[in-house]
Amino acid sequence: MAEDMIAAQAAEQEADLVALMDGRARTYGLMARLFLKEVDKAVLTELQGMRFPAATGNAKVDEGYHMLYDYLRTSWDDSINELAIDYVRTFIGHGVNGFSAAYPFESVYTSERRLMMQEARAEVLQTLRENNLKRGSWTEGEDHIALELEFMQRMAMRAADALRAGDEDAAIEHLRTQRTFAQDHLLNWLPMMTEDMRRFSRTMFYQGLAQLVMGYAEEDAAVLDELLDSVEQAA
Repeated sequence: MAEDMIAAQAAEQEADLVALMDGRARTYGLMARLFLKEVDKAVLTELQGMRFPAATGNAKVDEGYHMLYDYLRTSWDDSINELAIDYVRTFIGHGVNGFSAAYPFESVYTSERRLMMQEARAEVLQTLRENNLKRGSWTEGEDHIALELEFMQRMAMRAADALRAGDEDAAIEHLRTQRTFAQDHLLNWLPMMTEDMRRFSRTMFYQGLAQLVMGYAEEDAAVLDELLDSVEQAA
């Protein structure tokens, strides 16, 4: 009887972890799409039908979701044009120098002269290759925020699949990869980029996205630390 209870508890914990990984993958995937390009009609309709969390316990994440919700509930037919204009204003700007917009490339924020295609791009490309991920039809620098967020999404999906297959060791390695990537890349430049997003964007949508991605990256890094610390303590 006691063994059955222990087995049931272990199964429940594993199911919770799989659900956590799936949820992380969905969130990273959503954020990656919103940074990748302008919002189109299909994405706007999908967002309008979503239910955002009311209280996650993270102030930045909560504020981000609240701002997105406020924008979406008052959106109208011309919102797609408004968001397209704000996307260009926020992420492309007038292109005079590296200080004219919230350029979505890590190299811009980690190189001395704010140039693209610098060391950060090479490091991310190497990480993609080490994890057998190909760029496919991607034509931008690999250190674009959308691709970095997609990397976290893919690794979360792999961790979930490993857990479903009962391969705990593989799942742990995927989590370690994510933690290293978050520390070495995402958290290394997101504070600066999201600050610029709040400076250049004019809609609550991109203001909210800035808060959401910054808060979620910080919160997720803490979750990864907690999960991996528990594994190390149990070893």
